[in-house]
This record gives sequence, structure tokens and C-alpha cells, in this order.
Amino acid sequence: MSSAAHRVVILVYDGVTLLDVAGPAEVFAEANRFGADYQVVLVSPTGADVTSSIGIRIAVEAAASASAPDTFLVAGADLYPRDPVAGDLVEATRTLAVRADRVASICTGAFVLGAAGLLDGKRATTHWKVTHELAARCRASRVEPDAIYVRDGSTYTSAGVTAGIDLALALVEEDHGPDLTRDVARALVVYLQRSGGQSQFSVPLQGPPPRSPAIRRITDLVTADPAGDHSVGELARHLNLSSRHLSRLFRDELSTTPARYVETIRFDMAKALLDQGHTATQVASLAGFPSYESMRRVFARKMSISPAAYQRRFRTAQRADSGGTVRPVA
Repeated sequence: MSSAAHRVVILVYDGVTLLDVAGPAEVFAEANRFGADYQVVLVSPTGADVTSSIGIRIAVEAAASASAPDTFLVAGADLYPRDPVAGDLVEATRTLAVRADRVASICTGAFVLGAAGLLDGKRATTHWKVTHELAARCRASRVEPDAIYVRDGSTYTSAGVTAGIDLALALVEEDHGPDLTRDVARALVVYLQRSGGQSQFSVPLQGPPPRSPAIRRITDLVTADPAGDHSVGELARHLNLSSRHLSRLFRDELSTTPARYVETIRFDMAKALLDQGHTATQVASLAGFPSYESMRRVFARKMSISPAAYQRRFRTAQRADSGGTVRPVA
């Protein structure tokens, strides 16, 4: 990057999802604390302030026609999977995209890029609930329904809501490398920087939440710190219950045991760490497995491959997606 500030222009409009704007903006602002030089600018098609989806007013700095972005982001809204994209928003998107070095959408902002013709011939994603609608509208695009974010050349699209933070972290890493990006993720208390090729779904989201407040406390505890001491006895002590009672609650609500639930969360974390480039030995320790061998047995049972084979497959797929090399994370 040059010595001039890198201008990140975010296009907003009435009904925009506030987190689609605030999440990525916070990533770039936090990166500045660690030595980056991003200038985040909010613009609207006319330059008028807008009202977000939850009624909060968003102050806008300029009209789209007066902005020259290095990175151009389109935030999403519930509005446009339902309705055609407004003409002035399409025109503003085209104007900004032609001036930008890279173009990205957050969540359903992909519908705005698609309406502007910017996804033609490209791979793309959006929130899993509306990927079918995006595919129907953008027949010249290949929509990937289960990716966190997708890069195709200088065009990026991301999945629902918090995936915009993952995408913003990926853009920061492109500009400043993994060390600064890890500092940003830690400062924002981001659980893990997920790679674009990962699924939009994590283990805790693959079923209804527990009805029991006690079980919710335990699942939240395990999810927040998969590598912690989560023996059945230790988990039971958190609730002042017997191990037998806790096991019965898990069986009744989640159709599993506490130990198997912990194992599954650790497996999910291990895959994410392998995706980032950690060695299998490092991953076993970071994810809380007693040993590499115990992690290998879990991978063999769940995926019929070793952790190393899983990592090779992911890294090969990532190279194909990005057209470049995958940098290991220390």
C-alpha cells in the first residue's frame, strides 16, 4: 500500500442492516490501532443520511458520485432479497465499483452487486437463506450456498451478518499480513478468523438451542473455550449437579453425552485451525485434545481421513479458489 490512507467506502441506504456496516468498519478502525491506515467513508446514492433496519440514523459523508474508493463495500438489507434493487442504488454501485481496486458485498449486499451486473461470470455467496434467490436472479453467476465468503478476482461476497467481519479480516490480511490481523481479531474478541471456504454452519448452530438454562450454560462454556477442562465431573460442578444428572440432561435435550458434545466442539475448532494452516500437532493442543492420536481417531471416525489429509484437501481447494498460495499461520 502507498503512504496515502486506504479509502474504504461503504455504500449505505435506507433499511440497511446496521451490523453489516458497523462490523467491517470496526475491523478497519481497529486495524488502524496496530499500524494500518484505513479511512472508512460512508456514502449513500444521494449523499443524504439514511435510516438503518433497526431505526438508527446513519450519518453519511458524501454522495456515491463524489467518492473514490480503494476498497468498495456494499452493505446488505432484508429489503432486496424480496424486492428489485432500486435504480439509484444500482447506478451508485456501478459508479463506485469502476473506481475501486476491489469490490465486496456483505450478506445480501450481493443482490446489489448482482443487479449492477458485477457478479456476471463470477462465483458468489450470500446468506444461506436466500442463496437460491440470488442464484435465480444472477444466472450468469455461480452461487456457493455454504461459504463464509468467496473471492473471485477482485470481487468478494460474504455470507450473513457476522461473516462481514470475517471478510474484513481477510481484506486486512491481504493488506498487512497475518500478524496484524491476528492482533485485530484478538482485540475484537473474535472467536476464530474463519477461512472463506469453511461452512456457514458451526456445530452449535446445527440444531435447536437447549431448552434448559443449565444446559445452555454448559454449551456456552464449552463453545467459548473448547480447550478448557471439560470433564463430566468438572462440568457438573459448574451447575452443582451430579455427573449422572448432567448426563441425563444432555441425553434428554441434545441426544448425546457431555463428553461427546465436548469432542464435537473440539473437532469443529480443530478443523478451523487446520484451515488456517496450523500444524496438526499444534491443533491437537490448541483444540484441547489430550494428544494428536486422540484427535486423529476423532477425524478417522467422523471423516474417514486423517487431520493431515483434511488439511491437504482444504489447502488444495483454497489455492484453486484464490489462484495463489496459502500462507501458513504460525
